[in-house]
Amino acid sequence: MLGATQSIATIAVRNLEEARVYYEEKLGLEVARELPEGISYRTGSTTLLVYASRYAGMNQATSVTWAIDDVEQVARELSAKGVTFEHYDLPGTTVEGDVHVEGDRKAVWFKDSDGNLLSVVNEVME
Repeated sequence: MLGATQSIATIAVRNLEEARVYYEEKLGLEVARELPEGISYRTGSTTLLVYASRYAGMNQATSVTWAIDDVEQVARELSAKGVTFEHYDLPGTTVEGDVHVEGDRKAVWFKDSDGNLLSVVNEVME
């Protein structure tokens, strides 16, 4: 039923203008569309909708994951823009700088301006 349709990742934020600065300046996302309820960003083949909500920041799990080739390079670029990373004690995983390593899998986690957890990994989630 829904398998052939496009999905939209949605992230609730308290202050849309603060979130705009974070997602555009720190993460380098470009606005796809301005909406009355939020801002739509195109990220690869997915749409990311950032919208204002009084329930922002309540999700304690990862909200969005980007699959990229070079986690270390992206981590350096994000760090240079002031992004700080989360470190977790995960079974079978070591932390090298800010990068969690488990075999060939590498990942970093970080929080947006409202505490929503985001991540970057070096594998495609298909």
